[in-house]
Amino acid sequence: MAGTTAAYTAIRLDVADGVATITLNRPDALNALDRPMKTELLAALRSAGRDRSVRAVVLTGEGRAFCAGQDLRETFGGSEPTLADELRDRYNPVILAIARLPKPVVAAVNGVAAGAGCSLALACDIRLAAEGASFVLAFGRVGLVPDSGASWFLPRLVGAGRAAELALIGDPVTAEEAARIGLVNRVVPAAALMDEAMALARRLADGSPLATALAKRALAFSAESDLEAALSHEATLQGIAGRSADHAEGVAAFREKRPPRFTGE
Repeated sequence: MAGTTAAYTAIRLDVADGVATITLNRPDALNALDRPMKTELLAALRSAGRDRSVRAVVLTGEGRAFCAGQDLRETFGGSEPTLADELRDRYNPVILAIARLPKPVVAAVNGVAAGAGCSLALACDIRLAAEGASFVLAFGRVGLVPDSGASWFLPRLVGAGRAAELALIGDPVTAEEAARIGLVNRVVPAAALMDEAMALARRLADGSPLATALAKRALAFSAESDLEAALSHEATLQGIAGRSADHAEGVAAFREKRPPRFTGE
């Protein structure tokens, strides 16, 4: 499949081989999030969601940082939006777009992920971190509280006690420590990060798009339900998957000992 590149200013969106790579592209500002970048990021996520050729997404940063969080040169209040407005109007839609995207999202954390930049990584389905990357919930250092989903994702990834420590103290977490406590899936050499992320994304893209979307839905539902409700929801989703052409193709491929050719139907 030929690759395509969309025209943005603060990010890059490249699509090739079933994978959309979204790169935060303000390296001189450590990919800090200003309003144009947030607007473009949301547009890119929605574009990837609509594009039937895209089956997986990789989110990464240009240069030596993944994302340094909110650009503190922007002002809030007065004639500008308040911080609460900024979260509701710009940050929260981005986090929800990642979480609700019916395609797997892999974070390739190439450097520091701080503040809302850390939240971006946490919202992704799978996180790979380069050696030397770090995670910092430094909200308290500027008199703020964790936002952009950090208070929701952290306890689910690392447990309540560890989440409280990270949120209240805000010390940097190395890539290796992040892997140890479950904040990231694995750590890879920095030079190999994108190759590893793309290989993983392509494996995900080779799966059934329908089954992948339903699995994401099941995992999200389970976070808010008891076992009985989760079992019932699984049965409903399995009924949808079981009637699909992808399921029929998967069974046929298994019997014929060949790779399946999933279409998402």
